[in-house]
Amino acid sequence: MPRAVLNNIDHADLRIRLDRGAAFGDAVNQMTVFPTEFEALQRDYVLIFRRDDDGSWRSTVLLGLDSDENLYLDGDRWNADQLPALMEIGPFSIGLPPAGAQGEPMIHIDTDHPRVSTSEGAPLFLEQGGNAPYLDRVAATLQAIYVGDQLSAPMFAAFEAAGLLEPVTFDIELTSGRRYKVPDCWVIEGGRFAALRPDALAALHAQDFLRCAVWQLSSLGNLPRLIARKERREG
Repeated sequence: MPRAVLNNIDHADLRIRLDRGAAFGDAVNQMTVFPTEFEALQRDYVLIFRRDDDGSWRSTVLLGLDSDENLYLDGDRWNADQLPALMEIGPFSIGLPPAGAQGEPMIHIDTDHPRVSTSEGAPLFLEQGGNAPYLDRVAATLQAIYVGDQLSAPMFAAFEAAGLLEPVTFDIELTSGRRYKVPDCWVIEGGRFAALRPDALAALHAQDFLRCAVWQLSSLGNLPRLIARKERREG
């Protein structure tokens, strides 16, 4: 895919379509997220942790139960207050300078992305060349992703050091009798969290990961709401 450093000369006439839909890659049943999003996302989504084959950790939100199912997607509308950041940025990404080279991270754009248009959508630049409000929002979201990505490994190291992570499989049965299993999930184990010693609590708080643990725990209350979305969709 052609990715280029975004600039107000080559890309002055570009616009970004903001409607949602499967055509834009929104029909997925989970999405990688970052600690910088936890506070906002835990109000609407189930936050879980995954461990990849190489042992690395990542945070995700559950969006559906079937493959390619997004229960928050209603036609061309996203039915929740907050979008996951990777959904929000669409065709944009952060371009880092080569290792050892000087330079700041730059915004890159995939000009072949289905959201990119020259005739409809939100403009990227003002007529006089400055950033349009939409591009400022994208830049802030990219910054949150960049910072959140740097925080992920230390956060999981802190959770492991405190002995908080527990593997779970969500076993879900709908009123129709249809059953779903969501395997290979990890969560903060509530009993262990409640029993943390003061020194362990202080260590988590000092790294500002105590709040992340609370937000993940509280997000599990959204599982019944996700199931209710599925029931309405099936009904």
